[in-house]
Amino acid sequence: MPVAKPRSFLADKGYDGDSIREELLIHGIRPVIPPKANRKDPPSCDFKAYKDRNRIERMFNKLKQFRRVATRYDKTRTSYLAFLTIASLKIWLPYISGRGAGLDSF
Repeated sequence: MPVAKPRSFLADKGYDGDSIREELLIHGIRPVIPPKANRKDPPSCDFKAYKDRNRIERMFNKLKQFRRVATRYDKTRTSYLAFLTIASLKIWLPYISGRGAGLDSF
């Protein structure tokens, strides 16, 4: 499956450096990195797009609750991807069916 070039790079303040920002811009990737507090001339940050980073972090946190995913027990790529798919389904199936989204009428 071909992977498209990313449009933006969501990162925390630890990646707020001019060299990282320049490298991303050279490759046509928009940096979405909040500036550090000690910056003299802070660059702008799209905080609306930055909120997506929290959602991504929470998703990885939920997946890492499965010990088999966090410790990478599966040695082959295929078996790891299969269990990752099963773990994702276990997390998201209640939301898809309406049982995890506060809809207890089912």
